[in-house]
Amino acid sequence: MSPWGESERMSASQEAIEATDAAALRADRKGDDGAVRDYIALMKPRVMSLVIFTALVGLVAAPGTMHPVIAVIALLCIAVGAGASGALNMWYDADIDAVMARTARRPIPAGRISADEAATFGTVLAIGSVFTLGVLVNWVAGALLALTIAFYVFIYTMWLKRRTPQNIVIGGAAGAFPPMVGWAAATGDVSLGGILLFLIIFMWTPPHFWSLALVRSGDYERAGVPMLPVVAGSLETRRQIVIYSAILVPLAVAPWLIGLGGLAYLATAVVLGACFLALALALWHAGDGPLATGAARRLFGFSILYLFGLFAVLLAETVVGRIVAG
Repeated sequence: MSPWGESERMSASQEAIEATDAAALRADRKGDDGAVRDYIALMKPRVMSLVIFTALVGLVAAPGTMHPVIAVIALLCIAVGAGASGALNMWYDADIDAVMARTARRPIPAGRISADEAATFGTVLAIGSVFTLGVLVNWVAGALLALTIAFYVFIYTMWLKRRTPQNIVIGGAAGAFPPMVGWAAATGDVSLGGILLFLIIFMWTPPHFWSLALVRSGDYERAGVPMLPVVAGSLETRRQIVIYSAILVPLAVAPWLIGLGGLAYLATAVVLGACFLALALALWHAGDGPLATGAARRLFGFSILYLFGLFAVLLAETVVGRIVAG
């Protein structure tokens, strides 16, 4: 046998050994806590944490009081509903996730969970969370949670995401519903305060995601997802970010105007809003070069702090106010 033939035989043997080892590793992971971690990953825990937090603020900021046990049940149902949305999103978008660097290691494209398993898991969580919230808390909140899941899965994931650059604008409503669901869980209805919290997140979503899309535009282009930077280019995306930021900043003051937030909230909204708008304008002036990538990353990172700061101060004010009053 020639040296080349021997080399090819050894190479093939090595590949077979590596493939066997990889299969054994996957089997081992299924046998320990790996499968649990993969199912948790399907639920998008980072997104879920934001959902729980904003729902908590809506629940606490709403007028009236709520039994702590019922409040915990409501938050758990909202969290599970968010996890169901994430699992069904990953099920439907497995083909896109497989070609994007940011998502290629998710459980389905990585082969650790099958698409059918993810679909079943998400469906069971969705039905269970809505039914439990409706029966144990109230059906207004249950109906809103059902609307949230349906909007994210059917309107955003299955319809808008692959068809229009306005996917984030319209689809952002799904991520804006949680504080309204929390509000409805506490009050049994939907009123101006819950709607304002919804609108703040709704207007925050486009500049938040478009700043990330500017950095990841190559990923979206390879996957065939018509995000705004892919379809309209960097200039138009940066212009839209400034427009939405200019609407968001004064809108965030509105809870103070209706008495939902106090002076601490007003000061936070003004200061953080000025920083948000300054970063959006800096991104606009950065152009298309390397400076734009850094400016987009800074805006994306700050946008998370911005939303957290607004809602955290509103939560703290409400809790302190009730302690003082009670």
